[in-house]
Amino acid sequence: MKNWKKKLSFILVLLLIAVLTACGSTNEETNGEESGVSNKELSIGQINWAENIAVTNMWKAILEEKGYNVKLTVLDMGVTIKALESGELDASLEIWLPVQDAHYLKEYQDTVNFSESTWFDHAKVGLVVPTYLEEVNSVDDLNEHKELFNGEIIGFDPGAGTMEVTEQLIKDYNLEFELLPSSEPAMIAKIGEAIGDEEPIVAPLWSPHSVFSKYDLKFLDDPQNTFGGVEKIHHATRQGFEEDYPKVSEWFNNWKMDDQQIGELITYVEGAEDPLDGAKKWIEENQELVDQWVK
Repeated sequence: MKNWKKKLSFILVLLLIAVLTACGSTNEETNGEESGVSNKELSIGQINWAENIAVTNMWKAILEEKGYNVKLTVLDMGVTIKALESGELDASLEIWLPVQDAHYLKEYQDTVNFSESTWFDHAKVGLVVPTYLEEVNSVDDLNEHKELFNGEIIGFDPGAGTMEVTEQLIKDYNLEFELLPSSEPAMIAKIGEAIGDEEPIVAPLWSPHSVFSKYDLKFLDDPQNTFGGVEKIHHATRQGFEEDYPKVSEWFNNWKMDDQQIGELITYVEGAEDPLDGAKKWIEENQELVDQWVK
């Protein structure tokens, strides 16, 4: 009888341990769902533009500090929008409106969420030339100096909104020029080479951009306003993103930067061996600003 009681007590102890262990696991899982997001992966599209590399790495650093697993996927603009539509991407952080990316908004407004909020409000886009080309100050001057530029406008990524607008500009002004696509780094390298030799070059560019701190460039007047006036930079997300990530959605909507802040971020990112390290350094020095976004 005593042996039977001992066995029963032993079995009860084992059952109690099993129940407590199970409860502990359940509590850990529940707490993890409520306060932790380590299992949640965010996929953000990155375009090889200086400011885009800077802000995508900045948000990767911010979100990973909050417990998210962030994957940056390098794509061109057209593929980025299609990936948002299909749900393969969660977010794209750079949509220029009302002009540069207007055709994407028109085509995908029912299948992609374009934010009403903006994170940069004083962007500018247009054709630029070195300031030493004193005789070229307007798009209207280009045909007169066609031979100076070999009839070429040095472009960047095909499919980018600004490239589409530049093609429209060529039509609007009846320019006898060809737009040559390449990539942003290749275009910037061409600009640097031309300025180093004090040669003429014309290219589509935008501000904010770190190139303006390196070289003396001027925007050409655009009398027909093909490039538009002041552009604002928005973000876009896949459908359902706000429901799946309400906090991140709110943080993106709170995000706001000025010329100095984005300029410094680009400088930090470009000056670091690893862009993420540069972004983290900038965040450390601007923690109060970041805290305003993720409050």
